[in-house]
Amino acid sequence: MKLIRVLRETLVTSLPLAAVILIVCGFISPMPDPFDYVKLIIGYAGVVIGQSLFLVGLDISILPVGKAMGESMVKLKKVAFIILFGVLFGFLATIAEPALAVLVRQTHMIMDEVNETLFLWIMGAGIGVFVGFSLYRLMKDINIKLVFFLMYAALFLSVVFVPEQFIALAFDGSGATTGDISVPFILALGFGVAATMSKHKNNDDTFGIIGIASVGPILAVFIYGIALKAAHGGVLPPAGEYNPGAAENFGEILLGNLGGVALALFPVIVAFLPFQLLLIKLSRRDLMRILLGTIPVYIGLLVFLSSIDFGFAFAGEYIGRVFLDPGRSEWFKWLLLVVGFILGGAITLSEPAVTVLGGQLEELTSGHIRGMTIRVTLAIGIGLASVLAVLKIITQSHILVFLLPLYAVALVMMKFTSKMFVGLAFDSGGVSGGALTSAFLTPFTLGIAQAVAAAEGPAAQSVLTNGFGIIAFVSVTPLIAVQTLGIIYETRYKKARVRAEEDELLGLEELAGLADSGEAAATSIEGAVRDE
Repeated sequence: MKLIRVLRETLVTSLPLAAVILIVCGFISPMPDPFDYVKLIIGYAGVVIGQSLFLVGLDISILPVGKAMGESMVKLKKVAFIILFGVLFGFLATIAEPALAVLVRQTHMIMDEVNETLFLWIMGAGIGVFVGFSLYRLMKDINIKLVFFLMYAALFLSVVFVPEQFIALAFDGSGATTGDISVPFILALGFGVAATMSKHKNNDDTFGIIGIASVGPILAVFIYGIALKAAHGGVLPPAGEYNPGAAENFGEILLGNLGGVALALFPVIVAFLPFQLLLIKLSRRDLMRILLGTIPVYIGLLVFLSSIDFGFAFAGEYIGRVFLDPGRSEWFKWLLLVVGFILGGAITLSEPAVTVLGGQLEELTSGHIRGMTIRVTLAIGIGLASVLAVLKIITQSHILVFLLPLYAVALVMMKFTSKMFVGLAFDSGGVSGGALTSAFLTPFTLGIAQAVAAAEGPAAQSVLTNGFGIIAFVSVTPLIAVQTLGIIYETRYKKARVRAEEDELLGLEELAGLADSGEAAATSIEGAVRDE
């Protein structure tokens, strides 16, 4: 049964995360309230079960819907209509994104002036506009490497005008907008358009839509930060305290998330039904299969998010804080680098959107690159991202000190990487910051930043400036990791092809030699018969 298999895989990949939580919260610094351990156990079990249900339902509902809608767009014929629907679908999928809702709540908690609804809609609009541009690039066959180079050049040139508090937040917002709902839908949408309207119709055009779309929210938050600063007379108010607390009742959280999770899926289904009626026209059986498939998606996402709220967010903040306890030795805080690496890698292996991307890559390469290969590659990259984020917070360095060199390396690597792996790398950067990353790693880094601020006093950076940025690092290190994987894969493929050609040539030479030998033997026999 597929559910049992997925459940087993999810449990195995989540064990490193469980081990870190157990070691830190059980042995290094035990929690003061025994009931907190009950919350952690319920939270962990809910995350595993919820993710498994979500992934099983995804294969029979959201992914087929996105692909069918993408393929049916060719019937619209006019490019303008296709772009318009791309913008709309990108926007609807994003404002429903659970990871984004988590980040918006965290931001509002620290800076009350940030309007939650407006902030959500601004980032959704950023994704929508750039999804439309991604589809336009596919149809017009614009070089994806050139697109990424120009976009990020413009991005880093504009950063000088942005308030410092909003730089890391903008990159974090970009990662959070591409998560469990938006990634499967937008990827499938892009696959459908690539298969029907791209000039090449090959794997080179398949990836890249998420990577391009991820730039939109960064620019949108940049603009929002500039406008908010201007509205406050050029001086932003100080950041408040971050305290996620520890919820007491799992049932109340579950009931509270019922409507939010329904709204996460509702826009996708509403957008699909008119397409089904007018353009797609699936059989009744296939339509019912898709609609019924949304039930495990809904239940899985509900359990997954509720378990994070109940048992994971407060644990992340607690782990981030305890290593900077003034009562411990100075060297103890540097253990956070090790903890950060393990947490980053473990959470990536458990992230639903990363699992979806790995499955898509395995399908496109006909199994030559396994889904687990890309997941492990991303886990290593995001483990390093967590290390860099922790180092930035402890040293209170400006985030661009890290991001500029990393993006420069990623952009230079494009010259040596195929278009497919360039698109895949930038997509990987977008999908890695899902709900689990936002709900655990962000509280983890905010907890560290708050402890640093308490230790340093007025001279310390604000929590808003220093605490955010983990998803920014999570978004850039996969660009390097996946392109490295691509270079290795292509090098091995070329060597294998050369060997195959050499073997084929050797085989032809052997056949020619046998033919010559046969001809000589025949001549000899003929001569002997003649002599006789």
